[in-house]
This record gives sequence, C-alpha cells and structure tokens, in this order.
Amino acid sequence: MLKKITTAASVIVLSALTACGSGGGTGASGDTLTMGFAQVGAESGWRTANTKSVQDEAKAAGVDLKFSDAQQKQENQIKAIRSYIQQKVKVIAFSPVVETGWDTVLLEAKRANIPVILTDRSIDSDDTSLYKTFLGSDFVEEGRKAGDWLVANASGPTNVVELQGTTGAAPAIDRKKGFEEKIAAKPDIKVVASQTGDFTRSGGKQVMEAFLKSQPDIDVVYAHNDDMGLGAIEAIKAAGKVPGKDIRIITVDAVKDGMQALANGEINFIVECNPLLGKQLMDLAKKVVKGEEVPARVVTEEGTFTQEQAKAALPQRQY
Repeated sequence: MLKKITTAASVIVLSALTACGSGGGTGASGDTLTMGFAQVGAESGWRTANTKSVQDEAKAAGVDLKFSDAQQKQENQIKAIRSYIQQKVKVIAFSPVVETGWDTVLLEAKRANIPVILTDRSIDSDDTSLYKTFLGSDFVEEGRKAGDWLVANASGPTNVVELQGTTGAAPAIDRKKGFEEKIAAKPDIKVVASQTGDFTRSGGKQVMEAFLKSQPDIDVVYAHNDDMGLGAIEAIKAAGKVPGKDIRIITVDAVKDGMQALANGEINFIVECNPLLGKQLMDLAKKVVKGEEVPARVVTEEGTFTQEQAKAALPQRQY
C-alpha cells in the first residue's frame, strides 16, 4: 500500500515540479500575481522552515506575497483571509490551524472569485468547491510509518505515551489515526497516555514531565513532531533517565534539531514531513489564477530516518 501511495505521490509531485520552471509570477491579466498567505504561526522548527520556503519562493517567482502569522489562533487566520478578500488579492493560500469552521470565510472568498489553496493541512468540509487544491503531506501515512517501525522493533509488552499536536489540527488527528491503525496488529503495544503538547517544545516538555509522574512504566514516546520530542528529551533527562535507551522516542518532521538528536541516539526513529512547499505552491497559484486545471490533492514526497541515515543526511539538510 505504501509503495502505491509513494508512486502516485511521485507522479503528482513530478508534474508539479516540472511546471515550476514555466512562466513568470503573473496572473491572468499579466499583472503581478498577489498572494495572501495566512500562516499557522511559528510554533516549531518545521513551521519556520515552511515560512521561509514560501517567502523565498514567492520572491523568486515574482509573486507579491502578503503574509500573516496567526499565532496558532483560528480567529486570526479568518481575519487575515477577510483582509485579503478586501485587498482583492488574486489567490489566497493558508495552512489551517484546525480542520473545521472555515466554510463561511471561504464562501466569501469564492463569491469574490478569489481561488483558495490549502497548504500543509486540509480542512473538514462537505463543500470541496471552497478550495482549488490541497498541497501537503499524507499525515495518516506518516502515522502508519511510525507505527510500522514500532511494531517491527517492539518485543513484549510496550507502554507508549503520545504527545499529540494541536487539538483539532489535521496532522494531530491523522498521525494518531495512522499510528493506532498499525499498532493494532500487536496487542502488546498499548498507548497508556495521550495528551496535546500543541506542537511546541515547551508543551512537549511539560506534558512529558506529567507523564513521567503519572505513568510508572514508559517504554516509548510517540511525538507528533520533533519539537515536542525534543521537549520530552529534556524532561526524560531531568528525571534521570536516558532518552533513546531507557525510553525510546519516535517523532515526525525531520528538522535539523530532530535529526541531530536522532544522530546522537536520543531519538530512535523519525518520519519525514517536508516543509519546503514554497516552489510547488507558487506553481499551483499561477495555474489556478489562469484558470488551469490542477490536481485536487498534491502529495509531497517523504521518507523516514534511522540513526545512520540521519548522520548521512545532516550535512546536506536544508531545514
């Protein structure tokens, strides 16, 4: 199943990347393409890299980017989107803080004839006409990859604590779902505690501190991103335990700090989530503004990393 998904994703990504070399950053009228981009915030190393990719690629493509940081609040994103509608931008892109509650503002954009592109995270809406395409990762598949590794590397009863992402966010929901789907094959593996750390390092540390007090026997930490995993490492060390040995750690993202911890043996396995979406986003924006057909779903190509693979990848890592 994974092979099929990867192959399909490769085809879509290849076509998107091939088209990136064409045309300038202009809209249908030949004027500069103006994009309103409402970012989640700056909650993690991944998000910082994602923001930089969008800003750098907008500049390279000649796109006039109007950028806002929602500070992880849905109401701030909705205000930003309404502001972009008033400014009559040619396209709106955003990474939704949570999955639900977008229909009203996206209908406003649709009525204003401003196409919308979802990046990184999708929304839960019955009306798929509210956006043109979704560019991002398959979060369920990321959870499956994490679960597959644990099933292959667990022996005997295994108690897992889970550091979830922001409540209601697509990656938190889907990474949990995919992980649970895979570990169900091994009844000895049990998630004994699960709580949100809001995708932040401080949140991961705080929740892990609580887990260490409430759960006397923890074998594995499954963190929905590297930053929470890095926070958990701090808490584990403070409790006098050795991360990566006394408690094994699985994370998602593969940003530099996480990869370094993996190379050092403090994290045991990382599932990649690629933040460098800027180039593909600019290409999709040009196409939708011109009225061209685009895939409803563009999946990014991603892998996984063990300690040795992290050591090999780190010198060339862009994020």
